[in-house]
Amino acid sequence: MRQPKEVLTTGEVAKICNVAPRTVSKWFDSGKLRGYRIPGSKDRRIPLDQLVRFMKAHSIPLDGLDTGQVRILIAERDTDLGAALTTVLEKNPGFEVTLVRSAFEAGARSEAEGPQVMLVDVSIPGFNGRETVRSIRNIPSLRECSLIAMVDRSGDVSAEGLRQQGFDDVLEKPFDSAAMMTAIDARLGSATAAGD
Repeated sequence: MRQPKEVLTTGEVAKICNVAPRTVSKWFDSGKLRGYRIPGSKDRRIPLDQLVRFMKAHSIPLDGLDTGQVRILIAERDTDLGAALTTVLEKNPGFEVTLVRSAFEAGARSEAEGPQVMLVDVSIPGFNGRETVRSIRNIPSLRECSLIAMVDRSGDVSAEGLRQQGFDDVLEKPFDSAAMMTAIDARLGSATAAGD
């Protein structure tokens, strides 16, 4: 995975955001997009972290931006568990994490953000195994996305059944953060190997 540029020109930002360079200059001059001017010049420079923050704040899709980070989407209806998983994953600076609570929101955000890994609570209404996997795989930007099901150990759905429906891996609740990281690392490792 190549390292992204740490600082971008207004032209590079314009290309990433699919706008005219003059629009980026207006964002910069109004203070909406933070950066700095090159000393002795009118040229502007935008740090990558400021651009990412700006794009998220203004709902600009990040798919034009290769940050070098692994995008992970968590679909979890349990508010406390979702927050805990997000906190654990965000400790890794190489992860960019999005948390959603419904199947509808998961579909919209995953299509816009193109995650490489999705952790899906299969008890959320609207997530029904094989159909969910098929609909996700039909989105071109998600064909290579690793799907990890999260399921209650005491529930009716078996881990093997979920794998047969097309999920790449299954985490049985309750699971610890080490098990989650192992599952994610294993999926990322296989995705990297497939791309070589």
